[in-house]
Amino acid sequence: MFLNKEKKKNENSYLVKVGALLIHAAKIDEKYSNKEKEIIKKTLVELGANQNDLEELMDSAKKSEEKSNQILDFTKEIKKMDNNEKIKIIKSLWKIIYSDKDADIYETNLMRRLSGLLYIENKTMGDIKEEIKKEIL
Repeated sequence: MFLNKEKKKNENSYLVKVGALLIHAAKIDEKYSNKEKEIIKKTLVELGANQNDLEELMDSAKKSEEKSNQILDFTKEIKKMDNNEKIKIIKSLWKIIYSDKDADIYETNLMRRLSGLLYIENKTMGDIKEEIKKEIL
């Protein structure tokens, strides 16, 4: 029983970091909406979160985001992910940013910083941004 709990905790630790980063992006414009929360939940499920543990995972991610004062805490685990998972996260970040139909200077600055921290090429980042803008706007 203890081993299962420990294994589950390790599997969820990277999801907590991803969730914290997504929450950080949602809160950066000081308008954390239910629409953004739903995008975050959907992303976590797509990355392997168990639907039954989603609220607990979101709560842990929220606490992690509140405790941290820098995005490096969130990106360490994400750097290790394969490119497809990183792209899912980047798409979700842009969906969160454009969920209110606008990207402010703080949000675009965050994405520029994340591009470097996660080793995502500027062209790839720009292509994803345009894809999401077309989808949402």
